[in-house]
Amino acid sequence: MTQPDLDRPLLGIALMLGFCVLAPFADAMAKLLGPHLAVGQLVTLRFAVQALILVPLTLATGRAWRMDRRTLGLVALRTLLHILGIGLVFTSLLYLPLADAIAIAYVMPFVLLLLGFWFLGEEVGLRRLAACAVGFAGTLMVVQPAFSQVGWPALLPLGVAVIFALFMLVTRQIAGRTDPIGMQAVSALMALALLVPVMALTPADTLPQLAWIAPTAQGWTLVALMGITGTGAHLLMTWSLRYVPASTVAPMQYLEIPFATVVGFALFGDLPGPLAACGIAVTIAAGLYIILRERAMHRARPPVPQAIHSGTPPAG
Repeated sequence: MTQPDLDRPLLGIALMLGFCVLAPFADAMAKLLGPHLAVGQLVTLRFAVQALILVPLTLATGRAWRMDRRTLGLVALRTLLHILGIGLVFTSLLYLPLADAIAIAYVMPFVLLLLGFWFLGEEVGLRRLAACAVGFAGTLMVVQPAFSQVGWPALLPLGVAVIFALFMLVTRQIAGRTDPIGMQAVSALMALALLVPVMALTPADTLPQLAWIAPTAQGWTLVALMGITGTGAHLLMTWSLRYVPASTVAPMQYLEIPFATVVGFALFGDLPGPLAACGIAVTIAAGLYIILRERAMHRARPPVPQAIHSGTPPAG
């Protein structure tokens, strides 16, 4: 069984940066599909693509995907949180611009920082806590104009924040226990085992969000892109947590916001309003401060001998 190597924070930061670049593309594909397909269908197809990619890859490469009972339970909990989180994200994108939805959800690092401190005993300095508080204030600046325009759906990303904070903490507990690709393959199969029966047995007229609508050829292309980019993004996030504590990379995820702004403008012509733009700038500044401070602290530490791990090494 592998153990997380927490002496390589810059590698963890680089992997999380990859997540920040890919994740907005997956969300953008979902936003394009949202008016044409039901939310439950989108979530099911998202995990179907993940399974089609990772199950054959896991089998072909001989990666470990057998887990002890505790790890399997954590993966099941992580999968349930993933389903709920993605469902709320896709629902919020029906009402909100891409950048606004992601910016509001970035109360998550603040929540994650506190949860990591309370439940995992991770070190949280006053400066990091202050920077996340500033980022939270910036998030509120984005919520206000969004709420005045669309009402209660503007609060959906706040639910996303809480769910994905818990998702990140569970991921952190699993990261050193199993191969990331094998874990994601198992997670996709678990999600489909839950979602497919629910979709099949729920009458469409009872809950339209779980209806099945045949995608067009263009729709299938967007579904494939959504699944590929979403799967890749969460693999990078999982790998990053093998090398750095969750509280360290939490503020860095603010960098997803400018990428989402660019993608949102390119595909939908959406730009944040003045107050929302100020709030986004505040959250980005808070995240960048943490990154620079983390790098400075890492350089100041004396070298630590690399641990010798057993089992499957982290995939490249």
